[in-house]
Amino acid sequence: MDMSVGQVAKRAGISVATLHFYEQKGLIYSSRNAGNQRRYPRQILRRIAVIKAAQNVGLTLQEIADQLAYLPKHRAPKKDEWETLANHWQQQLTQKIQQLQTLQTQLGSCINCGCLSLDSCALYNPEDSKPVTQAGAKLSIIPTTSE
Repeated sequence: MDMSVGQVAKRAGISVATLHFYEQKGLIYSSRNAGNQRRYPRQILRRIAVIKAAQNVGLTLQEIADQLAYLPKHRAPKKDEWETLANHWQQQLTQKIQQLQTLQTQLGSCINCGCLSLDSCALYNPEDSKPVTQAGAKLSIIPTTSE
């Protein structure tokens, strides 16, 4: 049995505007009835729950959409399909955790650095080779001479 926009929003605990936004971004889908009203299959509630859980752990809507694109749209995903999605997100989360730990340990030295170049900052631009081979621009105070 298909559900109306209001029913899905209420059951999922989100606004109708959020449902429309998710649909616009390709995260969820609907069909239209004879009166041109949106209708959602019941399985959409599970998909919305996964979207909200993924957002809660820091995944972007684009990262979520990229992986949901591999799941079937007109049937409930099977266990192995959910597992594949979860394994991919687990790898992404592991990378994000490592990046946050690096930031946590290097933040004090970064703030104290005085580097004026975001292009060569080891934290802001970690793939850049300049932080390894040369120092970034340093703020130097030029003494002024008084006449």
